[in-house]
Amino acid sequence: MAGFEPFIFAFLGVLYLILLLLIHAQGQSGFISIDCGLPADSPYKEELTGIDYISDANFIDTGISSRIASEFKGDYRRREWNLRSFPEGVRNCYTIKNITRGTRYLIRGTFLHGNYDGESNLPEFDLYLGTDKWDTVKVEDASYRIIKELIHVPSRNYIHVCLVRTSDLGTPFISSIQFRPLNKNSYETEYGSLALYLRADAGSNTYYSYGQKYPYDVHDRRWTPYNSSEWTDYIWSPSTDLKDLSTELTIDNSKSDYKPASVAMNTAITPVNESAPMGFIDWEPDNKNTQIYIYMHFAEVVKLEPNQFRSFNITLNGKHWYGPVVPNYLSTTTVYSTGPETGGTYNFSMVKAEGSTLPPILNAVEIYYVKDFLQSETDQEDVDAIIKIKSTYGIKRDWQGDPCAPKQYSWEGLDCSYDADNYAHRITSLSIEIPADISNLLMLQFLDLSNNSLTGSVPDFLSKLINLKVLNLERNKLTGSIPRELIERRDNHSLSLSFVVNSMPYFASVGENPDLCGSRSCKKNKNNIVIPIASVAGGLLVFTFIAVAIFWGIRRGSRTKQDAESNKQNATLESLQRQFTYSEILRITNNFERILGKGGFGTVYHGYIDDTQVAVKMLSHSSVQGYQQFQTEVRLLMRVHHRNLTTLVGYCYEGTNLGLVYEYMANGDLDAHLSDGNTQTLTWKDRLRIATDAAQGLEYLHCGCKPPIVHRDVKTTNILLNENLQAKLADFGYSKIFPTDGGTYVSTVVAGTPGYLDPEYYITNWLTEKSDVYSFGVVLLKIITNRPAIERSQERTHVSEFVRSMLAKGDIKNMVDPRLHGNFNINSVWKAVEIAIGCVSPTAAKRPTMSQVVVDLKECMATELARVNDQGGSRESIKMINLDLGTELIPLAR
Repeated sequence: MAGFEPFIFAFLGVLYLILLLLIHAQGQSGFISIDCGLPADSPYKEELTGIDYISDANFIDTGISSRIASEFKGDYRRREWNLRSFPEGVRNCYTIKNITRGTRYLIRGTFLHGNYDGESNLPEFDLYLGTDKWDTVKVEDASYRIIKELIHVPSRNYIHVCLVRTSDLGTPFISSIQFRPLNKNSYETEYGSLALYLRADAGSNTYYSYGQKYPYDVHDRRWTPYNSSEWTDYIWSPSTDLKDLSTELTIDNSKSDYKPASVAMNTAITPVNESAPMGFIDWEPDNKNTQIYIYMHFAEVVKLEPNQFRSFNITLNGKHWYGPVVPNYLSTTTVYSTGPETGGTYNFSMVKAEGSTLPPILNAVEIYYVKDFLQSETDQEDVDAIIKIKSTYGIKRDWQGDPCAPKQYSWEGLDCSYDADNYAHRITSLSIEIPADISNLLMLQFLDLSNNSLTGSVPDFLSKLINLKVLNLERNKLTGSIPRELIERRDNHSLSLSFVVNSMPYFASVGENPDLCGSRSCKKNKNNIVIPIASVAGGLLVFTFIAVAIFWGIRRGSRTKQDAESNKQNATLESLQRQFTYSEILRITNNFERILGKGGFGTVYHGYIDDTQVAVKMLSHSSVQGYQQFQTEVRLLMRVHHRNLTTLVGYCYEGTNLGLVYEYMANGDLDAHLSDGNTQTLTWKDRLRIATDAAQGLEYLHCGCKPPIVHRDVKTTNILLNENLQAKLADFGYSKIFPTDGGTYVSTVVAGTPGYLDPEYYITNWLTEKSDVYSFGVVLLKIITNRPAIERSQERTHVSEFVRSMLAKGDIKNMVDPRLHGNFNINSVWKAVEIAIGCVSPTAAKRPTMSQVVVDLKECMATELARVNDQGGSRESIKMINLDLGTELIPLAR
């Protein structure tokens, strides 16, 4: 019978595969599998995996379809026979739709040159995901397949995969693109995405990769066998020091969030010398600041005898990292990082635990390094509007990917705002030769409609573009009169209006608008009809203002509601008391004599009302926050009052002159007091008091207001200090009022400041009070450490990463602001750190409420005050202690 065992096992293996194919035939939900270069309308089912592949024709407008040379086809699957190359343009982008925002995806790009061009030109180019560089693709051998993998959570329901030519290093190309949804509880990070460094099947006795071998692996992951040459780049111990274990039985992964393939789990490695440590990773990245996440998968593959026991510990750089680990028989357990590993050198080993009769084992391992995608995208409504313009009028310009970012690849004819204090870029200038419906581009500042032979009157909707600073109507055939509001804005110098009146140039323009009136005394001809015409200008079809009726449908449904709400808000504003005229504002500020500061909204000036000092914030005409934020702030501050919120004295709403008048805060903002340039260092007691004041302001917004209010932009520059260092929250332009229907969140466009922004809100667009809690946690960490939210360096380290690395060492000396010189109660500091770390938990459900934060901060304050009031006590020395903050800071097993 023994001679038949190989055949039996082979038969069982075939049967297992058949069962998998049957079970998972409908299991490709969420899979996106694109064969780049495949002819349109020619989908196919891959034979070995059963995965359905489609052409890339509907995902991109540019590029050339090609096929690899015939001699390479036998070595690769069908999906790698085709490719698309991009000999034209600098940036060419796929737009991948039908993805689910907030879902964690494994994204894979495959590149096989295969001498498709017959010239063996081996290129090097950059690969971008959205607005950020993903990696560089460098082809060194035409027969070698390059795979780039990333685990990423999209913030929108589409994403761009872009190939960017880098100087003259050859033509970019791509073979396939795949998206695979993952379990939402797997591969969680504090921030950023995960780029694959290694995924290995330890102990495999074959050179064949179960690679992308769906349905063996439900997530279609490629597991590299241990014995292949690829593994030797990463394994520290040579193969002679290890031996293999295996089983033919199936490994159960139903209890694992990661679900590694059973074929990867039924083999393992173990040391030949059972008493020796088993070193399995020794990696020193080129960049010493590289941060990694590691996932180790274990399953006992040997049926142990009653007197046998396997237990071991895992060490990192010689220090205990996790353990003991006791693998379960034929069942997967995963040990993984809960936060990024840092240090620059990663030497992992396994050591037999005391009492264990058997040495360590390892079945499979994955290592990823953190990729931080920080580049902001263009505002979604601006994107929708400009895409509609492109499709409606068939614009042939090279408009691909994000319109504004990255800046060096922004769309031709557009200018955008790049304000670091605002999350999304806004389109501020549109210079194209078609007068389309640009009324949806509310931030537009420059509009050139010259040289188009336009007829009819100038439409009133142009007056609604309140941020418009330059309007060029030269060399057209317009009639009637310029809208009165545009004339008024020209006369008060808030708008540069360029046109021709009765063949006489205004602003020295030349050309013709012979029947256009540009003065206040014009009588508008109500019988003017806008006649659509076409002219050839730069090869583009030109439409007249009748396009407004066509394009108005972009957001008509939402705009109707917004307009009604806007009218209601205007009525509310007009009925409010304490409204100042613009001339009164000039008198209060002494003609804007003294500037207190500048921000995204505009400039803040010092002023007096009688003998009372005030701060006057005037809306800049180029502001990217603008009118909506002005209204939000006025309406909110007129209805809420608290000693830890800045007091609104009044407002100015006169034409284009919008301003807010606040109480004067003599000591400026908290950020300035924490800066190294400030010679007066805040004491630990002062810092706790400021933190408590700010927390009480947020607690009032969340709990004391009905309905609750979320600030959305809590940061140190928005915490102001009066002459007594009492802190008050300021700048409510992004604030959001919660519904009264009992909902726990509001779905809204993301707003806030990078570094302070709640990662869960960023991923899901679900705003909750816990989003403010996260931002406050960052503020508290800055108060403790005096470090920026995100370092202005190539590594862009977040303050929470720095604090966690110090916590791992129990090192308070190098965590707390050195300017305090140890003058604090240590227990008070550690309590504050514990509060802050809880606030910046990546998961909102794990964060405390602001009410709890206030209670805890008051305990910190009481501890510190006891020290200060203890006249007989000496200052405590700085100590090295360990702080147990639960499972947030240690590896976990599932």
